[in-house]
Amino acid sequence: MFPAIGLVVLLVMVFVGFAFTGGALGPVMEAIPHEMLIIGGAAAGALIIGNSGKELKAMGGGLAKVFKGPKYKKQDYLDVIFLVSKLMKMLRTEGPIALEPHVEDPASSALFSEYPKLQKDSTLVALIADTLRLVVVSSGTLDVHAVEEVMDHAIKSHHHEVEGPQGTLTTLADSLPALGIVAAVLGIVKTMGSIDKPPSILGGMIGSALVGTFMGVLLAYGIVNPLANRLKQVIDADGTIYHVVKQIIVASLHGHPQPLVIEAARSGIAHANQPGFAEVFDGLRGR
Repeated sequence: MFPAIGLVVLLVMVFVGFAFTGGALGPVMEAIPHEMLIIGGAAAGALIIGNSGKELKAMGGGLAKVFKGPKYKKQDYLDVIFLVSKLMKMLRTEGPIALEPHVEDPASSALFSEYPKLQKDSTLVALIADTLRLVVVSSGTLDVHAVEEVMDHAIKSHHHEVEGPQGTLTTLADSLPALGIVAAVLGIVKTMGSIDKPPSILGGMIGSALVGTFMGVLLAYGIVNPLANRLKQVIDADGTIYHVVKQIIVASLHGHPQPLVIEAARSGIAHANQPGFAEVFDGLRGR
């Protein structure tokens, strides 16, 4: 919602401000399609040169994330605390044998199926299941710090992968001003080929060429770079839930009391999505 509103505000203020100060929008609007054909085509070509099909598809998905916003809300954080806490309680009270079916086949697990939105996140499910599978296989003899290190590595690898589209957009933003100059230079070359024309015509041609520079800078710093920045915010927000999982598992394996486990899970959640301590504690007591 806000990115769309921002785009409208940006375009209205730039072009209305130009018109308000006495600028003629007609020549600019007439030049934009031609300049954008060069800038947009060059940008698309550069993206294809520098990225695989998988990365280009990921960039499209990244742009969708910008407009959808973070995937997880307060209830989802409550749900993940409840899910992982149940699994750790089962490990503690019933032993590794009771936990094994749930981590070996999460898709068929009655516990995981209580939280269908979480179950759809393959990275989240794998982080929980793979970590607890290690605990089950080792019969609880693993060093907790080693488990934490494995989880940190898994989270870091996933974060690096999902950050790819943000890096692609940032690189594109960096290149757009130069591509705008390319379009402007080509416009000047065209103008020089018509140097015998009257000044009024030459002025219009030079103005059209400068629209290329204008569009390159506007696209870079007004649209693409802010989109990349917003995508990073969304990626960071979505990644919080994996750290919540890690905190619950690690704190539980350390044998910490439940209030401390709850606080370890809550402490890293942004205030907008952070459930209250009593809300989590009461929810766990009722389960």
